Amino acid sequence: MSITSSAVTVELNISVWTANKLDKSATEKVVSDNAAVSNAAQVRKNLMAGTTLRKDIADYAAGCRLWHNTRTLPWADKGARLLATSLFMDYKTEANMRKHKFDTMVDNFLQNYPALVQTAHNYLGSLFNPEDYPSVDDVRDKFGFRLVFSPVPEAGDFRLQVAEQDLYELRQQYEESFSSRLADAMREPWDRLHKMLVGMSEKLTDEEGEDELKKRYHDTLITNAQSLCSMLTHLNITKDPKLEQARRELELTMLGADIETIKESPEVRKDMKTRLDAILKQYEW
Repeated sequence: MSITSSAVTVELNISVWTANKLDKSATEKVVSDNAAVSNAAQVRKNLMAGTTLRKDIADYAAGCRLWHNTRTLPWADKGARLLATSLFMDYKTEANMRKHKFDTMVDNFLQNYPALVQTAHNYLGSLFNPEDYPSVDDVRDKFGFRLVFSPVPEAGDFRLQVAEQDLYELRQQYEESFSSRLADAMREPWDRLHKMLVGMSEKLTDEEGEDELKKRYHDTLITNAQSLCSMLTHLNITKDPKLEQARRELELTMLGADIETIKESPEVRKDMKTRLDAILKQYEW
């Protein structure tokens, strides 16, 4: 099946300065003081001790990578992932907003960098070494937020001027790889749906003698399922009818669901769990 019109590939690369440095002298001292072998321990310094500005950027980058993964499907072993064309504009708009925030956080960090180095000096004590610290320009180069969109090549589109037999073999390898990647990509929506159904079924299971006061039901029990149903309409890039049917069944199960009723009524929980389990039993996961 051709997916060139229903998806593009997107690579998101976010780099963040680690601000982490191995202190060889401190390491040797720790090893020596404890009569340990040379590779028994390492002393690594947090060059930005005393501030969270760099860590805040790293945490934000991690959140962006998670956001990217929830809206795309695996494609290449590393880097490129599949993005449904139906999500392209929304994805690009939010990606641009996220890049702007990332760049703003980095600019703020760099503006404060000299003062942060002094703060680290106060926190690191004798571990501080000014030679550990790159210049502001060098630090700037260690941060980056890059997006690359590319079309998905057609299966069988292998353009090389080689002997006919070699070209046939190369094309066969390419088509096998393409099919394998597509199968892996379409495995993920099923896995996400399966994980959601299993998690909800377990959450809604009432064990005999269980203290109801200890059970916690949050709005996310409903909203996470609804969000997944919405996302699966985009991630089903091959228009798999079974995946759409399973998605629709979960969507109908959550229709009109109310968290307060779920909290208070064992009958409602049992009914919802029965419907979720029926979906789980209906498909080969």
